[in-house]
Amino acid sequence: MAKRLKIHEVVKYPDPVLAKRGEAITEFGPELKALVDEMFDSMYAAQGIGLAAPQISLSKRITVIDVSFKKDPEQKIALINPEVVERTGKQVEEEGCLSLPEIREKVERAAWVKVRAQDVTGKWFEVEGEELLARALQHEIDHLDGVLFIDRISRLKRELVLRKIRKLQKNGEW
Repeated sequence: MAKRLKIHEVVKYPDPVLAKRGEAITEFGPELKALVDEMFDSMYAAQGIGLAAPQISLSKRITVIDVSFKKDPEQKIALINPEVVERTGKQVEEEGCLSLPEIREKVERAAWVKVRAQDVTGKWFEVEGEELLARALQHEIDHLDGVLFIDRISRLKRELVLRKIRKLQKNGEW
């Protein structure tokens, strides 16, 4: 019988954990593997294609991504201690975030990236992505650095977003 995984609640902006740089992972074992499995389940439960540990109140350098949203198991990626090592081109597309529900804005990102990371066993690997995968990799690694996509939009647009959030908070909808 399959073990029931814990679904973690996704924290919303302005939770302070979202603004902190995550700590590097130094221990690779069954606990890390279980956490990564829980993160995938939590991401799917929240209808996302990426989830970073800070979004579930863990200030650690772990993120999971599945741009296929369960359609292609080959596209599931768990990244431990990831860093972007190369980037080229430019794309401007709309982004959303599980920690900023209802908020979508156009964000400029590199069109192609190469990321170096460790897997759940601690082995280093590289992954390359373009278009949506490149955007997801950059978005999730930003989370590990305490950066949200609204930090990458113009001051005016950010003010409008923050005003919308304050209104939702006042109405008890956030």
